[in-house]
Amino acid sequence: MSREQLAVQQARKAFLTGRSKSLDYRIKQLKNLSRFIKERAADITNALRKDLYKSANSTQLFEILGLEGEINLAVSKLAEWAAPRPVNKNLLTISDDVFLQPEPLGVVLIIGAWNYPIAVTLQPLVGAIAAGNAVVVKPSEVSSHTASVMELMSLYLDSEMYQVVTGGVPETQELLKQRFDHIFYTGNSTVGKLVMEAASHHLTPVTLELGGKSPCYIDKNCDIRIACRRITWGKYLNCGQTCIAPDYILCESSIQDRVIDEIQKCIKEFYTIDPKTFEDYGRIINRRHFKRIMALLEGSTVAIGGDCDESECYIAPTVLRDVKPASKVMQEEIFGPILPIVTVNGLKEAIEFINDREKPLALYVFSSSKKVIKQMISETSSGALLANDCMVHFTLSDLPFGGVGYSGTGRYHGKYSFDQVSHLRSCLIKKLNMEAVNQMRYPPHTTEKLRWARVLLLKQINVTRWRQMAQVAVLAALAAFVVKRFLR
Repeated sequence: MSREQLAVQQARKAFLTGRSKSLDYRIKQLKNLSRFIKERAADITNALRKDLYKSANSTQLFEILGLEGEINLAVSKLAEWAAPRPVNKNLLTISDDVFLQPEPLGVVLIIGAWNYPIAVTLQPLVGAIAAGNAVVVKPSEVSSHTASVMELMSLYLDSEMYQVVTGGVPETQELLKQRFDHIFYTGNSTVGKLVMEAASHHLTPVTLELGGKSPCYIDKNCDIRIACRRITWGKYLNCGQTCIAPDYILCESSIQDRVIDEIQKCIKEFYTIDPKTFEDYGRIINRRHFKRIMALLEGSTVAIGGDCDESECYIAPTVLRDVKPASKVMQEEIFGPILPIVTVNGLKEAIEFINDREKPLALYVFSSSKKVIKQMISETSSGALLANDCMVHFTLSDLPFGGVGYSGTGRYHGKYSFDQVSHLRSCLIKKLNMEAVNQMRYPPHTTEKLRWARVLLLKQINVTRWRQMAQVAVLAALAAFVVKRFLR
């Protein structure tokens, strides 16, 4: 039996003991996960420095804080999330108990990504633990130092219920041969297709958090200075290796020079005149990706940057001007610090440009006009849309994070993570009495029975509203009684 088979078998055996059904057990595991990221903070920081040249503060800001927030939210809300959820009834079921009961799916496989190897691997884990699942975690082998640190989770979590399997492509392929109850993958669309194909053999549901080319439209009438500050931050964070980074800019030719000038000022302000020596400017993950990104410059005009050092996997913050739609850099997700500018003749042409391509994970529009923003919302489709900022939607647990179409399927964050790896089981509990009400469904099916069926089945009852009205009625009666007694 392979190591991967054994890990899945042990996880399923642990799940079948039923111990993860207990909310106290889940909360304990979540708190242990929190203890892991706090006690191993130095190990995590050192690993991310080696993998992606992230500073200690960057690691806290963009890897750890959001994860801590997800854990704290899950611990505080778990009883509410896991509780039966009442639903509306019809007159036929008015006296019955009707509800949705969240229950764990079983064994979940989480395949993490390398660009934010802690955040995008462990945030889905929070939801899976909270929902009561057993989990096999497969960290990305590309961020190898961070993957090694994740193996230490076995010292904190239930090591039978939560397995960590490290390794490369062969190990991932072996895992995908096993039967899971849900697979959660973060990465690129090419591998996403392979994950979905493997999952189909077992009819396993999948969550695919992919990416694509996230466009950024700048309206000529907006505050271009502020727009460029926010775009510069979003694009060059983590050296451009962010799935929701602005991939390219769409703007009118009349403001292209101004946009380039403002971005250049921001690069100097954020990363100094020499980003290579600046602590908070990262590196490309490896030489293979370095070469891929540099090859995308072919045939385009560099307006800012373009400097590189292969020995350090360093690429300077770069902007390309007058980029043609057919150019090499516009044919794939860049996932690096290169920002092409494509000129268009206004909003209508920008929308047409966006809609001619695959649906992106995020879409950014910078405008002071509510009309422009509403038009972009109503006439395009994307995983998320942000007006006048970049990427900050990822910080909100009440906003589901996920793609649409080519940019992914499924969603997570907060309660959405819990629901994504839960089965919302439909439950109806009826008593063995009031049989007369059921006569209308038994043969023979007469016209009179059909008339009653229409009344009993088509009239929806909002139970919550009825309860509220009943409470108001009781309070009103109580108040009337008290007033009456007082007036005596």
